[in-house]
Amino acid sequence: MSAEPTLLAPDEGQETQGAPPSAGRSGWASLRPLVLRLHFYAGVLIAPFILVAATTGLLYACSYQAEKIVYANELRVPVGENKTELSISKQVAAARKAHPEGTVSAVRPSPEDGATTRVLLSGTPGVDADHTLAVFVNPYNGEVRGALEQYGSSGALPLRTWIDELHRDLHLGESGRLYSELAASWLWVIAGGGLVLWFGRRRSQRKVRGATGRRRTLSLHGSVGVWAAVGLILLSATGLTWSTYAGASVGDLRQAIGQTTPELTASAGGGGEHAGHGGSGAGGAAGGESAGLDAVLTAARAEGLGNPVEIVPPADASSAYVVRQIQRSWPEKQDSVAVDPATGEVTEVLRFADYPVLAKLTRWGIDAHTGTLFGLGNQIVLAALALGLILMIVWGYRMWWQRGRGGSFGRPMPRGAWQNVPAYVLVPLMAAIAVLGYYVPLLGIPLAAFLAVDIALGEIAYRRGRRSYS
Repeated sequence: MSAEPTLLAPDEGQETQGAPPSAGRSGWASLRPLVLRLHFYAGVLIAPFILVAATTGLLYACSYQAEKIVYANELRVPVGENKTELSISKQVAAARKAHPEGTVSAVRPSPEDGATTRVLLSGTPGVDADHTLAVFVNPYNGEVRGALEQYGSSGALPLRTWIDELHRDLHLGESGRLYSELAASWLWVIAGGGLVLWFGRRRSQRKVRGATGRRRTLSLHGSVGVWAAVGLILLSATGLTWSTYAGASVGDLRQAIGQTTPELTASAGGGGEHAGHGGSGAGGAAGGESAGLDAVLTAARAEGLGNPVEIVPPADASSAYVVRQIQRSWPEKQDSVAVDPATGEVTEVLRFADYPVLAKLTRWGIDAHTGTLFGLGNQIVLAALALGLILMIVWGYRMWWQRGRGGSFGRPMPRGAWQNVPAYVLVPLMAAIAVLGYYVPLLGIPLAAFLAVDIALGEIAYRRGRRSYS
């Protein structure tokens, strides 16, 4: 993506190497060496984290289709001639007969012909507290097709869950999430910087055809990077929305300006964009109240809630049933209703159309990032972006190697580039970086560390008389 350095990898322009800064430069001419140096060090130190995130992200993009193949027996059943389904209550009863352990936390009726019904059980022995046991029931005859652990509102089964956790935290828990947040915090910086450098490069130097050696590697990298830039920046931004530290800042901002995701007041488990990711939802026994699951579903259908839906039983005697749409593909279905368990009447309706703008954007961003918003097409784009990112990192390190002279390896750009930037550009830039670093700490802290180490090394070089300029 960049012209002289690599996107997500270390390198920089030959023409600036070893040249002292000229006085009086302004604008892009003075800012470019600073961008080059930041791009170089960010590529050297952050690219390995991004490489891991890209590799695991590629696996995750492929996991949706793999899941359909691996768990075909649980997910699909032959469609009977009359296509008559049993009542939801009978399907739940069949699931409970096979698996009496735990409590019913939700039911996902068969969303289409040939798809099984999922009865989700929480508090099941041997199942992670953040997961549920999904019992798959044939809706036509009540046959239990199997039971698998399920995680999250997207209904991830063991294969996709394992890959998801690898991508998110390397199976290291909360501490492991720092790696993915670090990668997301820097991806947009490196991608954006590389894009600016690429377009600042002379057109004749961008061409791949006829180029050889380092220039060909750079041109291949840049060409792929330009096409991938927007997607990479969006991946970075959407990934940060549910990260540990930057995600908290985003949440605080949304709350301050009244853009949080609304919830039903009668909801047993909440209806936010991450509903289902942190627990099982409700603990009541499905079908135990007078209205029953089928009456509740009928009431929700009357309010326009089409498939796929999830029915959450009341958490306690004072709570209502919650029926919510769970389609995350376009067009999204995210409406939800609360239903009185005693009467079967709808007591509250929440429409996705009434969500605040930022709540909608957050929902769409997360679903695009996880590959559900546009289905298979979305997953193909994510896989292509991840593969392109991997190639650009490899090309970047290859360019770094190709820049060596003899025994030299990966020569960095000289220090002092910031001294040539006019104050009217440098001061606002530093202020903006400071504010951004405060709200995105895994960008700000490493950047401060880069600067501290760089200044220290510069002073050492100066005292030894080896610094060309300061």
